[in-house]
Parts: sequence; C-alpha cells; structure tokens
Amino acid sequence: MDRFTLMEAFARVVETGSFVAAGEALNISRPMISKQVQRLEDELGVRLLNRTTRRVSLTEAGRSFYIRCQEILPQVDEAIREASNLQVHPQGLLRINAPHAFGKRHVAPAIANYQKSYPDVSVDLILNDRVVNLVDEGYDLAIRIGVLADSSLIARKLAPCRIHLCAAPSYLADRGIPTSPSDLKQHNCLQYSYSSYGDEWNFSKEDKKYAVKVTGSLHANYGEALASAAVEGLGLVLLPSFVLEPYLKTGALKIILSDYKVDDLGIFAVFPQSRLLPPKVRTFIDFLHKSFGPEPYWDEHA
Repeated sequence: MDRFTLMEAFARVVETGSFVAAGEALNISRPMISKQVQRLEDELGVRLLNRTTRRVSLTEAGRSFYIRCQEILPQVDEAIREASNLQVHPQGLLRINAPHAFGKRHVAPAIANYQKSYPDVSVDLILNDRVVNLVDEGYDLAIRIGVLADSSLIARKLAPCRIHLCAAPSYLADRGIPTSPSDLKQHNCLQYSYSSYGDEWNFSKEDKKYAVKVTGSLHANYGEALASAAVEGLGLVLLPSFVLEPYLKTGALKIILSDYKVDDLGIFAVFPQSRLLPPKVRTFIDFLHKSFGPEPYWDEHA
C-alpha cells in the first residue's frame, strides 16, 4: 500500500469528519479506512488523530501533517492527469534523429505538415549520419536507412530506398557510357563514406551477381555533396533515389546501367521498446508511413 493512498485516506477522514464518511467518499469500508490511517501513523511514529466514539480530531502533529497533505495531494492528482493526457493526446517535445540528406529533404517538410495536424507537439530534429544511441541520448525515435543490425529497438519500415547509378550527360559525353558493371573500373566513381558496400559496388541481372571494385577521386559523408559533384561532371555516383530525384527530374543526372539491379534498402523508423508508445511518437510514425508510402513520391522520376 503506497504512501499516497494512506495520505489520501487520512485527508478524507479529516475533511469528512468521520471514518464512515471517508470510506463512502473513497468507496471502501470503514475498517479499511481505519486500517490505512493506523498504518500511516505507524509509519510516521506519531498519532495524527484523536478518536472518540462520536468524533475524530487532529493532534498537533496531525494538523501540521494535514497542511502538507493539502499541498501534496493536489499536485499528485495533477501529475497523474498530465501523464494520462500525454498518453491520450499527442503533445510535448518529440526528439528525432535523422540522416542529413534524407532529414533535410524529406523529414523536415513532413514535420511541418505533421505539426499542422498536431500543434501541441514541438519537435527537436537533429541531423547526422552516425548511429545514435536513442536511450542514452534521449531520442524518441530515429530514421535509419539500410539493412538494420539486430538490436533491442523496434523498427517500422516507412518506405523502400532504391539505389541508382547515375552520371551527368557531360561526363558521359566525355568518358563514354558504361554498358556493363565491369566497365566501372575505367570510370571515376564517387563514393559515400558511410556506405555499407564501401568500394565494392554490387549489381545483379537475371539472377547473376556482379561485384566491382571501384575507385574515385572523391569520398564524402554527405550524399548531396556527391550528387552535386556528379552534376558538375566529376564522375559516377551510386546513390538513393531520394537524393537523386531533383537531378533526375531536370535531366542534370541520367540513370545508367538501368538493366542491372542494385538491391533496395529500407527506410525505417526505430524507437525503444515500450508497452505504451506515447501518442506523439505513434502518430508521427503513422504520418511518415502515410506520407512516404510503399511507392515514395521521390521515385516518380527514377
């Protein structure tokens, strides 16, 4: 039996003037109310109430303790109401971690639209390409792209992440158009530093696998930097369609080796295991899933 329950029983006896009335107010029996007050006195080591057959009255210690109860009990009630409201209505601070390129291009606009529907949720968006520790660093969720490692986190797939090999028309006019993966050995291949495949680019065609060791004059940990360099004609890039989309739309970059497939990755929302997922997290993940969907808008021109 927690101290809050004991304090509430004591306060109701004082306010109603009897154990019977206090029991009725709390919907418990008179003997149970009496037992709770007695236990509170035992824990405190002091008598709080003077009891007679007709009435109860406060001792000096009881009067002082009741004043404190009047301060504490409403605060506890308010805290319980606030916690319950947070579990029902999306509100409060939502801390999100996302990769730079995807976060800037797609998560940030989604947040703006989400907050139009849920104005009581404020967002702290942190962009970086490292794998953060959600619990230790205080994040509610993270957006991760790729093949997820085994962990204690819960993951929900938001959309596929399609990968394309691209180059600028000027580069292709100068260096020629590759016709097979092996041709890439003769080209300047710009590489993403955090890529899981490193300097070995993998393709498949009709169930046959092709692995090509590539070299290039530029490595970067930001996909947008590689795409910009490719637009200027520096070399080939192997990047997600969510980065390439504006350049494909304008023709600044062209997809090459389109008959060779690069395995799709996934875009996931990951969050710590929780029996009761806060509404701010649940509704935001649902919003992203609906916004991105199984056929993302950024694949329209890919």
